[in-house]
Amino acid sequence: MRYLYGLAILCCLVLWSSCRNDFETVASTGNLEFSKDTVYLDTVFSNIGSSTYNLKVYNRSDEDINIPTLRLAQGEASNYRLNVDGMPGKVFENVQVLAKDSIFIFIETTFNVNSLPTNPKEFLYTDQLLFDSGGNEQKVELVTLVKDAIFLFPERYADGTTETLNLGTDEDGEDILVKGFLLEDDELTFTNQKPYVIYGYAAVPNNKTLTVEAGARVHFHDGSGIIVAENASIKSLGLPSLDREAMENEVIFEGDRLEPGFADVPGQWLTIWLTSGSVDNEFNYTTIKNSTVGILMEDCPVILKNVQIYNSTNVGLLSRTGSIDAENMVINNSGQSSLAIQLGGSYEFRHCTFANYWTNGFRSFPAVSLDNSLETADQIFVADLIKADFKNCIIYGNERREFSLFQNTEAAFNFNFENCLLRFEDPTGEFGDDPLYDFGNSTLYTSTVFNADPVFQNTELNNFNIEKNNSAAEEIGKIGVGPSKDLNGRDRPSPPSTNPDTGAYESIEFPAE
Repeated sequence: MRYLYGLAILCCLVLWSSCRNDFETVASTGNLEFSKDTVYLDTVFSNIGSSTYNLKVYNRSDEDINIPTLRLAQGEASNYRLNVDGMPGKVFENVQVLAKDSIFIFIETTFNVNSLPTNPKEFLYTDQLLFDSGGNEQKVELVTLVKDAIFLFPERYADGTTETLNLGTDEDGEDILVKGFLLEDDELTFTNQKPYVIYGYAAVPNNKTLTVEAGARVHFHDGSGIIVAENASIKSLGLPSLDREAMENEVIFEGDRLEPGFADVPGQWLTIWLTSGSVDNEFNYTTIKNSTVGILMEDCPVILKNVQIYNSTNVGLLSRTGSIDAENMVINNSGQSSLAIQLGGSYEFRHCTFANYWTNGFRSFPAVSLDNSLETADQIFVADLIKADFKNCIIYGNERREFSLFQNTEAAFNFNFENCLLRFEDPTGEFGDDPLYDFGNSTLYTSTVFNADPVFQNTELNNFNIEKNNSAAEEIGKIGVGPSKDLNGRDRPSPPSTNPDTGAYESIEFPAE
């Protein structure tokens, strides 16, 4: 009998629930709340999709709310795209928000500046998210700055394949092909009129020169870069800027994601590759950031003046049998070394700051590495390190030893640190018997200071100014070694003044915190 009684109760519950409308809601009365009243989708290039941004819609009331319409003001013609609680579209009807609950709206956009009659360099694209209509209508503004650009990319053929570059053959005799294209003659000057966006490898042909004018901005899509062929050249001709933050006259190479969240993300593109036999390469007032390898050079020369290389997944500047003349250069934040010299070469660095404060993972390489050999799976190659002279330089970072020396005795290995500040801590004496690390040898280490804090202004922001009256790098440089002005354009002391500071910057007073 008790089972029949229980069954009767269950039946009553089922019948009662079937008569109740659990989804009864009240109409929206304009009392929704939003996580922001304007969604800024930051800056994007024409025809390149934005990141996904979100808006949270709150129902603070005690009753479920039904929104009759949720739509973009421009409707299906809008260049914004929505996803409302998992449903894509541009116009939605009867969207429910439960009591004391919320929903997410995800927003993206892609806009073609060339669709406008005036074809502006920049265009502020706006729309509105409209909730309900009439007197109950609420709105959220959508704003995106779209930049026009010059896009350079490999040709796509009728059979669906893409143009490639042949870089030679591998160990098995197979062609090494990469997605890329040769720059045409009318593409060999990058101006500051519009940004450039490169897809794949843009190759400078034999006997041609790519000239990058002051103020130019060159952006790379994922997996892209520049290759400078044999007998070809690249000249990045930036100039000093009045505004060091805007860097209006500086040349900047970086990725094509313009949102603030990508401003310092390493590995967004590949490299500037100076191949064997390229000639007369030059970079002045140039910033290279967020690549895999900033500059990769093989058996070729380059002049680097007032150059900054930041946020490289692997190496900032990697040279194999290269020839480098550099001054006022700063390299920081590399997953391996900021400067890696392999297979010898000839190098002179004056008033340079080589730092490494990589925090994106474990780092097992020092900021600076010198090697006169290169080991592959089958062979060890050796070449003379003709010279590696560091004058008035800083080598520092967040590891205890920030430079390493690898000598193969079958080739020359010549180096000298003069009036430098170096970090190399060896508390257990592990390197005490190695003559390469005999810090008392004045032919190798001339007037050089070890393990004293240079007091950089902000390593997380790649700011390597040094603090006046507090930095160990103050007044330890040698007069007349490098350029008369530092990377900020400030005068360095000249005879008979006090000695200059070592590194790329003369010391300044830091602003009060």
